[in-house]
Amino acid sequence: MRRVLPIVVGVDGSEPSLRAVDWAADEAVLRGVPLRLVHASLWERYEGTHPVRDPHRPSEEVMADDVVGVAARRVRRRQPDAAVSTDVLAEEPEYALVRESRDATLLVTGTRGRSGLAEALLGSVSLTLAGHAHCPTVVVRGAPGDRGAAPSRGRVVLCVGTDGKRSPVVRFAYEEARRRGVPLDAVRAWRMPAYETTDLPRTSAELARLHQQQALEALETALADIPADIETHRRTVEGHARSVLAAASQDAALLVVGARRRPRAFGLQLGRVAHGVLHRSACPVAVVPEPV
Repeated sequence: MRRVLPIVVGVDGSEPSLRAVDWAADEAVLRGVPLRLVHASLWERYEGTHPVRDPHRPSEEVMADDVVGVAARRVRRRQPDAAVSTDVLAEEPEYALVRESRDATLLVTGTRGRSGLAEALLGSVSLTLAGHAHCPTVVVRGAPGDRGAAPSRGRVVLCVGTDGKRSPVVRFAYEEARRRGVPLDAVRAWRMPAYETTDLPRTSAELARLHQQQALEALETALADIPADIETHRRTVEGHARSVLAAASQDAALLVVGARRRPRAFGLQLGRVAHGVLHRSACPVAVVPEPV
């Protein structure tokens, strides 16, 4: 019998992490998988966040166990049928959650910060997880007042790279669109290199058409295996991919990008596009690992 892997959520008691719990609870119900809430006890040292106090309990009682307890009660109020488990790990969150990702179907985290300005920046934990997790990682972004929009709303935006057919990023995106019953918006950004520009309008136009055609071909190749039941919209857009995708995220439920995983490589394994959208997206971002 095949083991059902849970969705793992990193919780630290902050409002951004609780919005991530909301998103993950809805996603767990959509997928029909368990939800595992994990608190790594050294989190506050790195992120500088403060737990959201349970208004029904004195602040001195809010400890590590209560952080996951508050999150679990929040899940049960939002999704009573969700199967929830909790754990407190006495270690650094980066190491603990990357290890947890080995046995997870999805790893979910929030942004850092306690204000709109702070949340424009991504914490070191979220960046590390996006760059090193063994399963897809979702960083839940959104307005501070949004307590977790249901993942069935909106559309799924896919950043199409040059990976060809049968890409795990494409598969993840269309499966998410199918679960939600929403369209898949596949976007391929393109730019005409500066060294190819010319003062001759006709030549410039011809070069632009060439690069746009190459983008269209890459788009069609990547989407060749998408099932017929997925409503798919294809778009090529001239501009920097980070800016194009940030604009596309404004009315989306989820933005999906890929991140290459180089065996035995050190440092952050995120490309410029993934790194950029994690800082600028208006909706949750799914980073799907891809082997080189």
